[in-house]
Amino acid sequence: MEKKLATTIFESLASGVRLDVYRLLVKTAPNGLVAGQIAELLALPSTNLSFHLKALTHADLVSVEQEGRYQRYRANLAIMQELIVYLTAECCAGHPEHCFESDSTSACCDTEVNPSPSDQMDSYL
Repeated sequence: MEKKLATTIFESLASGVRLDVYRLLVKTAPNGLVAGQIAELLALPSTNLSFHLKALTHADLVSVEQEGRYQRYRANLAIMQELIVYLTAECCAGHPEHCFESDSTSACCDTEVNPSPSDQMDSYL
């Protein structure tokens, strides 16, 4: 992955709405959702959602497919995997297998990884 693409992905996900949309599409993979379903589940006006879906599509985070009069959106899981590999490729001096321990503490740093206490994605479906 090139640095420019990684930057584009991060810029796209810097919006809370787009992050919610992407996480929802990941949750519904591989089927994805049509735009109306996304708008309903996230309580977003369709005009607002359209803007965010366009940004996610531009960043190649989602794909869109025409289904009759609807458009189905799917998360591009492969590009997220590429981003993770790009970010961790040089972890622990090029030995990423040493970076992650089972107790959620990274060998590379002294801080614990704390999951978000309010993961709201379960309430969307």
